[in-house]
Amino acid sequence: MEYSREALDRIAKIKALKEAWVICYADKFEWKQDISDIIKIKELNKSEDLMENWAKWQVKTAWRLVLSRWMWKLLFWKIIDNSWAIQILFKKDSVLFNTWKEIVENIKIDWEEKSAFKVAEKLVQMWDYIWVIWDLFLTKHGELTIFVKEFQILSKAVRPLPEKFHWISDIETVYRQRYLDLITNEESFERFKLRSKFVKTLRDFYFENNFIEIETPVLWNAASGAAAKPFITHHENFDEDFFLRISPETFLKRATVGRFERVVEFTRDFRNEWSDPSHMQEFCAIEHYACWWNYEDNMRFTENMFDYIFEKIPELKKEIEIKDKSWNARMVNFQTPWQRVDYIKWVYKACGIDVSKYLPEDEAKLRQDIKNAGFTWEWIDIQATATMIDYLYKKVLRPNIVWPAFVYNYPKTMQPLARQNDENPLIVEQFQLVANGWEIVKAYSELVDPEIQKANFDAQWDALDRWDEEATSWDDDFVLAMEYWMPPQSGWGMWIERILSILTAQENLRDVFLFPLMKSWRKWDGEQEKN
Repeated sequence: MEYSREALDRIAKIKALKEAWVICYADKFEWKQDISDIIKIKELNKSEDLMENWAKWQVKTAWRLVLSRWMWKLLFWKIIDNSWAIQILFKKDSVLFNTWKEIVENIKIDWEEKSAFKVAEKLVQMWDYIWVIWDLFLTKHGELTIFVKEFQILSKAVRPLPEKFHWISDIETVYRQRYLDLITNEESFERFKLRSKFVKTLRDFYFENNFIEIETPVLWNAASGAAAKPFITHHENFDEDFFLRISPETFLKRATVGRFERVVEFTRDFRNEWSDPSHMQEFCAIEHYACWWNYEDNMRFTENMFDYIFEKIPELKKEIEIKDKSWNARMVNFQTPWQRVDYIKWVYKACGIDVSKYLPEDEAKLRQDIKNAGFTWEWIDIQATATMIDYLYKKVLRPNIVWPAFVYNYPKTMQPLARQNDENPLIVEQFQLVANGWEIVKAYSELVDPEIQKANFDAQWDALDRWDEEATSWDDDFVLAMEYWMPPQSGWGMWIERILSILTAQENLRDVFLFPLMKSWRKWDGEQEKN
């Protein structure tokens, strides 16, 4: 990547400082004080005292420089850290420069004697990190300001921000260089702090409900756990193909065989699917399994979880205005209890097809019935029954569900790892939480009968043979564990980016993913040139 004229000037200044034996990149810094803590000092002192007498504590701390202005013998900077921003002041003949080796009033740089003030004025630049020893006072306009008595360079910035940089308007740059977005866009910075708080709150909730957090493999030799096309990689030492996990489901259920009655994992999953605002190939999720529960217990657990989240994170509001896929503004209200939507009945109302009547072997009939009803999509001619039912639901029903709703009563064919209903063997005990057309949570009463599990895997294996890339593959080791007695249980999974996108009124998952997966610079640049 090329350097701009300003970047080359910065490189030259760094070189000059180094030749004067100034350390431009420190190895560490101690005693940093947050700006938010400094602002509290003002609250502890009368304003007139700070204006007339100053607050002299000789405190040392460090920040990043963001704005500057000159006023005769005064140099003002604005500095920021992770908590706030504040003004600092350099005064000619009243500041010292610390080179890391000595504290000086003047230093020879490029064969010219420069005062400490001149170093601050000419060689310290926007986006540099410095530390300062300071006094605190209020200007005559009442602005809290740090009076710099001594400063030292911690890290010099080589590249300036893009020209006319102010809340990046190019979304490609936002996602590729998120660090630039975080520097100047306070809303974006606060959103990712909120994400961290959100995850911690969920962990607290699970801890209070007696769940044990565990970790399961990311690589495995079976692509099971969900209906999705997997990423494949080759294990050189084993000389065998492995899959990046689609879901940790089968391993979490193995743990229940081994006496863990409530397990949870904060996981990263991988699905080799399409990209759009509601889909990413790599994403974060929470998945748990609770012995002795069924899917209705998990419905109640989900509502309790969201009540807990809104109670513990007051920044989140239960009612949010967001835009749907057609960019229409819609209100989503998370006030519990939530409505329940019967999958089979509502799909039938939407298109006239009773999806509960189709078994795996009825693939050709279902395909023709879907086309006769006026619906089609890419790959329909090679998809198995379960995949076609899922695509039909996503086309005729899911986009219309705006309010949070539990969609339940799924056809048995849809879910090879779910338990079929005792009263109606054509459906499985499953639900999804849907809001604004996005699936946020999926849960079901787990299938723990190994014989039925084998038969379901066989049906999925047949679909894989016919090039249905989203079918679930056989997992012998999982069936073996099940045969050692797997307790009755209900499993549950939530996509973190999806729920956070809705709760923070974002229209794209990438706006809540700190560093989303992107094409390489080279490939992206090549495509831009073609366009």
